[in-house]
Amino acid sequence: MQVARTGSVSRAALELRLAQPALSRQIRKLEHELGVSLFTRHGRGVRLTVPGAVLLERAETIAQLVHETSQEIRQDRAPARGRFTLGAPPAAGRLLIPPFVERFQKAWPLTTLHMREGVTSSLLEWLTDKRLDLALLHNPPHLESLDITPVLSERMLVVGPTAQRSKRAGHPKSYRIRDIGDLPLILPNMAHANRRLVEHAALEHGIRLRIKIEADSVAFAKAMVEDGLGYTILTYAAVQDELARKTLTAYPILQPTLSTRVCIVTLRERQPPELTQESSAMLHDVCRTLVRQKVWAGATLL
Repeated sequence: MQVARTGSVSRAALELRLAQPALSRQIRKLEHELGVSLFTRHGRGVRLTVPGAVLLERAETIAQLVHETSQEIRQDRAPARGRFTLGAPPAAGRLLIPPFVERFQKAWPLTTLHMREGVTSSLLEWLTDKRLDLALLHNPPHLESLDITPVLSERMLVVGPTAQRSKRAGHPKSYRIRDIGDLPLILPNMAHANRRLVEHAALEHGIRLRIKIEADSVAFAKAMVEDGLGYTILTYAAVQDELARKTLTAYPILQPTLSTRVCIVTLRERQPPELTQESSAMLHDVCRTLVRQKVWAGATLL
């Protein structure tokens, strides 16, 4: 990596405190083992070949993994240091992250907090791959490998354009599940927990949804609805800013109501790290506070 960065074998040897012939032999040995040239030589030094660039990228990834592993090991030995990764969906994250980060940094000022945003399927994959320490998920699957703590329930709403942009003559004050089948819908794909929730409700009531557009991004879906291209189904938290600005409208779903559960999820371990346990409790308390203070509108504690 040092040769690639400096563009010179002699300069890299100097920085690494190695003899230049020894470093050159190591490069030739590696090229022989791989069966490719890693560098092209020119008058002013060396330049990476395409295989060399691929190897450099992989080597940097490995170096980063080694660094992160070292940090995790140090964290186990000294819980006040290290790195902690939290994953959250977009709408919930927007509400949770500021108060959670403030409390986390006060409690563990020497720990690096890494935030990741994603839909439930992505967050679940990252959690099981141990790329997350803790995740906030909508309707997580009940797997033996997961510890799931239900926190709150959010009611789902039909979200539509304003009257000026709507292509429909009129709107009811609320929707029933069976009425949703008449709407041109903009929903995420089936990997998304809320899409599966809506599909299941439609199936129970014997209706077929009219999926006009699939959009995995909440921001994309809202933008298209705002332009009058269709309707979507979201929680109040996901659209409260747009409702306040009156760029979108929302209608409750009744008879029956449609709700999504929000849960704190970690990997099941015999002895979970203390930082994970305490962060989970902190996140739970932040959720409760937001609901009780009505900041998380449309949510009910479980």
